[in-house]
Parts: sequence; C-alpha cells; structure tokens
Amino acid sequence: MFSEQDKEFMQQAISLAAKGRFTTSPNPNVGCVIVKDGNIVGQGYHQKAGEGHAEVHALKMAGDKALGATAYVTLEPCSHYGRTPPCAKGLIDAGVSRVVAAMVDPNPEVAGRGLRMLEEAGIETASGLYEQAARDLNPGFLTRMETGLPYISCKLAASLDGKTALKNGESKWITSSAARQDVQFLRAEHCAVLSGADTVLFDDAKLNVRLSAEQLELAEGMSVRQPIRVIIDSQNRLSPDLALFSINSPIIILRTKADTTHQWPEHVTELVVDSMNDKVDIKKALMQLTAYGINSVFVEAGATLAGKFHELNLIDNYILYLAPKIMGQDARGLFNVPELTQMADVQSLQWHDIKQVGDDIRLTACKVAQKG
Repeated sequence: MFSEQDKEFMQQAISLAAKGRFTTSPNPNVGCVIVKDGNIVGQGYHQKAGEGHAEVHALKMAGDKALGATAYVTLEPCSHYGRTPPCAKGLIDAGVSRVVAAMVDPNPEVAGRGLRMLEEAGIETASGLYEQAARDLNPGFLTRMETGLPYISCKLAASLDGKTALKNGESKWITSSAARQDVQFLRAEHCAVLSGADTVLFDDAKLNVRLSAEQLELAEGMSVRQPIRVIIDSQNRLSPDLALFSINSPIIILRTKADTTHQWPEHVTELVVDSMNDKVDIKKALMQLTAYGINSVFVEAGATLAGKFHELNLIDNYILYLAPKIMGQDARGLFNVPELTQMADVQSLQWHDIKQVGDDIRLTACKVAQKG
C-alpha cells in the first residue's frame, strides 16, 4: 500500500512535527511535506496554537507546485473552522492529488471528516503509515481526546537504593546538574507542571522552565512557553509571598475550599474542586484541568502525592533519575502507598527508554499496553 518513497517522506514529516514539541500546546505536533515528481516542494510544521497549521506552512512554500502533488501529514487534516480555516480545504484549493496521513485525528470535530472531505473532492487518500510514531508525537493530545484525562508523567529522583531524601528531609542534590538540566526540557514539553503544597513550602520551588529559546532550538522570533504550574493545596497553606508566585506566568491552585485570607496576583487562578477524605479529588481535578488546555501534566511531587497518583493508576509515564549513591535504610522512599500483600496486586510496567544523563541513569517506564 505504501511505497519506499512514501515511507521516506512521512519520516521527514514526523521529524518536522517534533520541532513543535515545546510550543504547540494545547494543539498537537504536526508536520507536513509536499512532494511532486519525487522532490519536496513544500514543508512545514505547526509552531504555535492559533497560528498556521503544518499544511498552511507547507502549502505556502510550495505555491503553484502543490498542484498535482502528494501531501504527507502526520495527523489527518482538520475539517472544521477554529482559530484557523480547515486544512483539508486548503489542500483541496491548492489542487493536491493525494494525501497520506499517518493517523486519523481522534478529535470529535475531525475524526475522519477531513479525509472524507478530501475524498469527496476527488483527492486520493491513505492513512496508517507510521501511525505509532505519529501517536508518540502527541501522547497528551491523544490521551485527552480518547479518555478525557491529561497524559501524566511522574518525575522521580532516587539513590541506587531507591531513596529520595535523607531521614531529616535533606535531598539537595541527589542527582547531577546534567539530570536537573534534563528535567528542564521535560518540563518544557508538558502543558503543566504539578506539585503539592509540601514541595512548594519545603523547597520554595518555582517550578518554571529555566531554558532559553536558543537552548530549546525554537524557531526565530519564538519565545519560551512556560507550562501552567498547578499546585494542590487542600489545606490552604500557600501564601502570595512565596517564590512560586514571583514569576508572572499562569498558576492554578487546586483547593477544596476557597481561600478568603489572601489577595492573589492576576496570573493565579484558584480552582475549588471536589474533595475525597478532605483532600482534593485528584481524578476529578485532572478532568477539570483539560478545560484550561492542559493535555499533559508533569508531576514533580513528594512521596505522598506521587504515591497517590500511583495508587489511583493515573500515571502513564514514570521517569526515574537514578543516582549512583547509597542513602541508607532510614532515608525516605519514592512512594508512600498502602501495603500490598499479594503480587497479583502489584502494577506491572514496561521499560520504554534507558539513557545515561551526566552521572545518572534516566529510566522511563510506562503502563503495560492493554490488549484489545
């Protein structure tokens, strides 16, 4: 069904799409390559929500050469009017003769309609080429569309014996500076960074991205997008004088009851959510966060909150930085979770990636894929 040429150009479209991973939120990362007579005449990727989609950039570059060409796109062209016109219509108007999509868009506003629009205009279509690679570009967008929840990554850092802090709470620094720099890139990839009041109070954490546009290799003229910082504060312990609030980028505080004692800066939103055992109902809170354009959440929290996410089976991706240190049996562990008495109750994960970062090892594990 797909030729070697098809595979080659779709791989290029996938590589282009990845360039938008720090900037497109809450939109998906999409790349497009337009080919005529075996040569690329146009290419582009989606750079920022509200601006031109990948197809728009590629068609602009191709100009009249798009007539009779094949367009390779990593996600089905959109068929609805949003902040930009439908890309399917743009491809039709440009006169392309064939469109190859890596995958169908699960967005209910598209969901096959884009490909049908193209077919009704007499354009040959095909989909499914390198679909898994295309899905890997957008775990957050796809998870939100398919489950109503954001994609959750949980960052952990531990010694070789699985400890995150000494008994007295001291933990700076378990991992190397290279590992901490690596975390900055992971923050930048996510729509939101989530933590608990304990972490903010104990570390006076800012939880922002401290990288330049050059370090993130952003396109010319683009600035660093700060993820929304989400803090769970069930007991209303936070105050506006903390370092977290000194940075003027969006913050959402999740509470079970409104705080009437402080005046908060304009960039802070207090979100009162349902409670469970006098604590924020995390799953319901995550569902509410999607209304703020949050597809993916990077959890950086202590053992209690991280343990709760694990206990509720909400973590899709575990990222563990393992340092070559031994901290002793009385040091603090990775998760505070209820005791399990049967191996059948132990959640199984599968390794996704292993990489050395500075002096440390970054281990990435995810949920075992459910068989259909």
